[in-house]
Amino acid sequence: MIFKRIFCVPVIYLCLMGVAYGQKVELKETTNGIDFVIGNQSVLTYQTATEDVPEGIKKDFAKSGFIHPLKSPSGQVLTRIQPKDHYHHYGIWGPWTRATISGREVDFWNLGDGKGRVDFSHVLSKKEAGGAAELNVRQNHIDLKAPESERIAIAEDLRIKVKPADKGRYMVDYTSTIETTIPGGILLDDYRYGGGIGFRATEKWGTDNSTVLTSEGDTRKTADGTNAKWIIVQGETDDASGESGILFLSHNTNKAHPEPLRVWPEDNYNGIGNVFIEFTPIRHESWELLPNKRYTLKYRMIVFDGEMTAAEADAYWRAFVK
Repeated sequence: MIFKRIFCVPVIYLCLMGVAYGQKVELKETTNGIDFVIGNQSVLTYQTATEDVPEGIKKDFAKSGFIHPLKSPSGQVLTRIQPKDHYHHYGIWGPWTRATISGREVDFWNLGDGKGRVDFSHVLSKKEAGGAAELNVRQNHIDLKAPESERIAIAEDLRIKVKPADKGRYMVDYTSTIETTIPGGILLDDYRYGGGIGFRATEKWGTDNSTVLTSEGDTRKTADGTNAKWIIVQGETDDASGESGILFLSHNTNKAHPEPLRVWPEDNYNGIGNVFIEFTPIRHESWELLPNKRYTLKYRMIVFDGEMTAAEADAYWRAFVK
């Protein structure tokens, strides 16, 4: 009887894991955006509606076209939008900060100066197949103070694809393809943040209950300004394991790969709610966008509960780029 119990429990466990791993991803439209749903649970939302700002805050900070909430497999919310220290932070997103257009500087990131912004325009396509779900949308980088009138400076086709991964995790492919039709092109000036993929983490994470680790072995103390193939950001949550996180992977075809990082220092905002990281391809070198030419950046996120090891991260990265 003891043998049967020992034998049956692993079998049941494996069956349950197989069901979890085999679940398909579905798309569901809401008034706010498009949800990616696994097993009746929304794991992330791409927001198509404009997110209003709190009363008394400049309307310039309201925007659409970002991922929030993004949840761990057990439902822990890992993203944050409109924090009081940076109302222009929106979960997972990636506007360019300093763009030179016909001799003028346009900032699509900070919003408050009213120079530029990035918003959702329209859905290009949706697909559910092979257990995965894919959404393709157009986002417009708008030059609000162009000499004649506001105009689209950069058209961005953003592809978000979600599918289950091993160990109860799931993966998100985030592929951004940008193009300008402006004569003379655009120069994306080198700057410490902007473009790529940015992540403002839950307000629950701070210096004392979260960690950062990169492919080169850098931690939060040393990672800012370094280059990396991947970065793990994990912290304390209400999951049964006590923590959750996201592994961010940069594809080896990306601009300036291994890709430069922006990682906020530990002492920002007294160590409370201060986790922000970004793959920033223009951190050390400007990037010229020629007119009518398409440029692509590819990222993947592995979203997990529990811990992620460096060996696992390496394996995920190799699978991503093979």
